[in-house]
Amino acid sequence: MNMPFDSYLEKRLAEKDILLMTHIVLGYPSWETCLQVIQAMVEAGVDLMELQIPFSEPMADGPVILRANQKALKNGVTVKRCLDFAQEVTRRFDIPFFIMSYYNIFFKYGVERFAVTLAERNLKGTIVPDLPPEEGQEYLQLMKQHGLSPILFFSPTTPDDRMRYISSLAKGFIYCLSRKGVTGADTQFSSQLAGYLARCRQATSLPLAVGFGVKEKADIDFLKGKADIAVLGSQTIRIVEEQGSGAVGAFIRSLR
Repeated sequence: MNMPFDSYLEKRLAEKDILLMTHIVLGYPSWETCLQVIQAMVEAGVDLMELQIPFSEPMADGPVILRANQKALKNGVTVKRCLDFAQEVTRRFDIPFFIMSYYNIFFKYGVERFAVTLAERNLKGTIVPDLPPEEGQEYLQLMKQHGLSPILFFSPTTPDDRMRYISSLAKGFIYCLSRKGVTGADTQFSSQLAGYLARCRQATSLPLAVGFGVKEKADIDFLKGKADIAVLGSQTIRIVEEQGSGAVGAFIRSLR
């Protein structure tokens, strides 16, 4: 995808009332299955995707994604293989891909080297849940310097003034955690969540992505008009584990 990411988002949001972003753990359950799942998701109309580089201590992730990380590492998945695979998918599929992982991966690889590598592979940005912006100035600067969007987070406990501060450093979109805790657990799609998202909307002009607990069409219907992107992670991994990669396309289509 050669279009600037911001332009792509604007164009897609003019065509759809909410976009879908999915999440896979690279190398799990196998590289072949990863490719099949990505193809099925793209063909089913997913708008953008997170590619997670496995990490031994994925602190924001619940049991489903944690187990996928551990199995991928046990199978010998490396950062280099993940980045090479990411280059393959950006060549084959015409949607934006983001690398999601934890800061230790970036730090050990070398943050500037990582930024250069992502830009060369036509990735659009990064999602790093364990790096507070105050401690990530070098990372934020290098990502933007190389034309990448460093995605930052709001949570229900983030005060309004901090939301505005985070927004001033972010690019691309804001990832709004639907609740405290880790991925995969149940989320109450309620007036309380709606009020929080209204607060997020007031704090930033960037599109809002909502993740943690989005599982079915009713959740996505609830988010329409309140957010711009619905994020599906644990649920798609569950479907691959229980029904195989062939079931993913039908699941994604059912969400629309």
